[in-house]
Amino acid sequence: MADLTTTYMGLKLRNPVIAASSGLTNSIRDIKEFEENGAGAIVLKSIFEEEIRRELEKDLSSMNMETFLYPETMDYYDNYTEDDSLTNYLRLIREAKQAVNIPIIASINCVTSDKWPYYAETLQDAGADALELNVFVMPSDFDKTSEENEKVYFDIIDEVKKHVKIPVSLKISYYSAGLGSFIQKLSKTGIKGLVLFNRFYSPDIDINNFDMLSTNVTSSPYELPISLRWVGIMHNRVGCDLAASTGIHDGAAIIKQILAGANAVQIASAFYKNGKGILKNMLNDLAAWMDQNEFKTLNDFRGKMSQDKALNSAAYERMQFMKHFSGKG
Repeated sequence: MADLTTTYMGLKLRNPVIAASSGLTNSIRDIKEFEENGAGAIVLKSIFEEEIRRELEKDLSSMNMETFLYPETMDYYDNYTEDDSLTNYLRLIREAKQAVNIPIIASINCVTSDKWPYYAETLQDAGADALELNVFVMPSDFDKTSEENEKVYFDIIDEVKKHVKIPVSLKISYYSAGLGSFIQKLSKTGIKGLVLFNRFYSPDIDINNFDMLSTNVTSSPYELPISLRWVGIMHNRVGCDLAASTGIHDGAAIIKQILAGANAVQIASAFYKNGKGILKNMLNDLAAWMDQNEFKTLNDFRGKMSQDKALNSAAYERMQFMKHFSGKG
């Protein structure tokens, strides 16, 4: 019988499938259903930095305090309004920890390191097993250099780690001219995990109503190679665990990511499209493939096809379709 257990960020998971942060991880009912269907861990729906900053400043103003949160003010939130999103998020963490036995990872979607990182300590105090920082700085500010854009990530990590002892992971995008070096530097900041990659809304244009829309809200299997490439390149070149995200829609995709070197995978779109029950099928396919190939544990094949081990390692870096579109019949 295949052993599907793995370790991610120091957390022991019963299998490598993590329910990614989404609207499906925002209620106790959904969280219980994920556990029942076999999820190894849950990343709660992200709370946004803007929400934290707005409500902390509002609340502290009502207390006639500076708009800066000190640790001794944390107890205030346990007895404050039942309606604000911060209180609700802390309640979700506490109730989730009581409802399920798998790790609960809190998530913050952030773009600066200004003031809000004190709030991360309350997530830890509420019982979160780990914290995922979903950071995406769109490199579209013409007045900022690439170094200034990337500095934001390091500043966020530094500030958050001052206030928490639980494992911290970083979910990033692939927008970087020096992505390999950038990932490597991030992995050595003391974080325990890197998630490759986060998914963001893509713009579209309604040509009839002259309106901006979002498109490709959920991923497709065709997007798997984006993260697969970089998980394979960065395996054994980073100082933390790697989780793969985006384009994982079946058991075969999970196998591919582990072969590339992933410690875990995060999935959301497949659950939106097919329901949480597909998770059991994915895990069954993973176990059957392991049995067929006589792999007893995930470590037996993790990274077997990473760039540093694969016979055709150049395939991870080849960008042009030389073979398929060379004009040869």
